[in-house]
Amino acid sequence: MSLLPFRTPLAGQRFYTIIPSPVGELTLISDGQSLTGVYLGCEHRWAPAVSSDWTRLGEHDGLFDEVTSQLEDYFDGHRRAFELPLAPRGTAFQLRVWTALVGVPYGSTTSYGAIASSLGTPTASRAVGMANGRNPISIIVPCHRVIGANGSLTGYGGGLDRKRTLLDLECQEKPLFR
Repeated sequence: MSLLPFRTPLAGQRFYTIIPSPVGELTLISDGQSLTGVYLGCEHRWAPAVSSDWTRLGEHDGLFDEVTSQLEDYFDGHRRAFELPLAPRGTAFQLRVWTALVGVPYGSTTSYGAIASSLGTPTASRAVGMANGRNPISIIVPCHRVIGANGSLTGYGGGLDRKRTLLDLECQEKPLFR
């Protein structure tokens, strides 16, 4: 995997759609070529306000058809990784954190400190937490897989109940006995 697996977002028109999911409505945002956002409901802490210059498309128009299909497969337990063109908007540090998130395996968790260490900045766990919280592509860039160093659930832009639901979804396939 390259250091930054993301595309640079295109300037200009933005497209969006809203789809149902087991964790509530998801707002999908695109620049026309890549996915730039997946937000959990209208109460998602960092979700942008839909503007009058955005174009609403159906969930099966263009790129959104593939995003919707892959998300449905994920929620049905048939998909562990996403194969979509992604173009999140963020700082260089945020992009590094989000790249690290993509590397956290399905059904696993990590801590803010572990990500900070993997980036060569072991004292930056709070900065990692802030970047994690600003992740614009929830679920697909799996920020829900980051927990506190003591194993506790910590902040999530879509709410802790949704974070628990996503973690439970991913862990249900693990055998109880080895």
